[in-house]
Amino acid sequence: MSELSGGAAIAGLGMTELGRVYGPSPRRFAADAVRKAVDDAGLHLGDLDGLLVSHGVGGSPGIELAETLGLKDLRLLTHLNTYGATTGAMVSYAVMSVLSGAATTVACVFADAPLKPAQPAGSAYDTSKRRGGPREFYGFGGMTAALGFRSVNSFYALAAQRHMARYGTSSEQLGAIAVSTRQWATMNPLAQMRDPITLEDHQNSRWVSEPLHLLDCCLVSNGAIAIVITSADRARDLAQPPVHVWGWGQGHPGHRKERGSEFGLTTGAVTSGPIAMKMAGVTVDDIDVCELYDCYTSTVLVSLEDYGFCAKGEGGAFAASGALGPGGSLPTNTGGGQLSAFYMWGMTPLSEAVVQARGQGGERQVPKKDVVLVSGNGGILDHHSTLIVSPHAKGA
Repeated sequence: MSELSGGAAIAGLGMTELGRVYGPSPRRFAADAVRKAVDDAGLHLGDLDGLLVSHGVGGSPGIELAETLGLKDLRLLTHLNTYGATTGAMVSYAVMSVLSGAATTVACVFADAPLKPAQPAGSAYDTSKRRGGPREFYGFGGMTAALGFRSVNSFYALAAQRHMARYGTSSEQLGAIAVSTRQWATMNPLAQMRDPITLEDHQNSRWVSEPLHLLDCCLVSNGAIAIVITSADRARDLAQPPVHVWGWGQGHPGHRKERGSEFGLTTGAVTSGPIAMKMAGVTVDDIDVCELYDCYTSTVLVSLEDYGFCAKGEGGAFAASGALGPGGSLPTNTGGGQLSAFYMWGMTPLSEAVVQARGQGGERQVPKKDVVLVSGNGGILDHHSTLIVSPHAKGA
């Protein structure tokens, strides 16, 4: 693609306070995260010539973030949104820009501020309030609305129920994912939820939308996370160990929620995974660590199957085996993920991948982290992105 045979790498990581942090707007959170990422890399804001912006439901920082940061003479500036799959897309576009020479140093940032004081977290995702009116449904979607499926929780519950009905997956198997994820979170000082939980705690937590308990569902968080991407050759001389981007891919299955579709049974990981792994020159057997998008426990389970870590229908048994937790054969969501650490959409798994690849995980650091898989999931299993990253230069 270019003369930069060494590829591209993540050189900086910036994270604001995350969780129930009130006051700053998404733009202020985003500006703070970008500054932290640039400083982490040992660079200056003036070194940036690219900025990619993404946001959650609390409002967008907008491309006006460039003005807030005082950036000038940018060669790349845009806002991206494929929901939870956006981070993987941003990274791929930033890498391709660096490799093509369209830009040299690109910041990617996600920011959100949906939480408000004295309001329950669930109200942040009330679509009627967020969009100024009831959600519009078109065509077949109007049927699901008429049947009462109007929330994200209810659609993911439908997806989980479909998997259960087809393969015999149990609530206890989903609970094993919540428990292992919390085990990792107890070792992450940045995690919102650090108290250990048991399978009994999971089963006793209230229903959100059956078959999903409260502990099957992710957190809601305020804050921002940013990364800086530059050429691998340049990253080697900067302040932090480079995290090399070996491969990337996207998948957008377009499943309709109707009889005969694959909704709830497969995700876009079926497409994005092989693309990213082929580009990286690896297979599932080479993956040491997984940082998977875990908006719900069931999302992790179906993603594991779709990537090929276990056969279709065996994700529940694989999770219940202890493979995902500390000491397991496939360390997964080692920072506590979105279920227990914080919910920064696709930046949650990517930030932990950077921490692990750098060897900076402290108590939760995994011993083998040569190849790390990062996933993003958007919509109701509608969009997917995959990244393969490593502390080593590709082909080294």
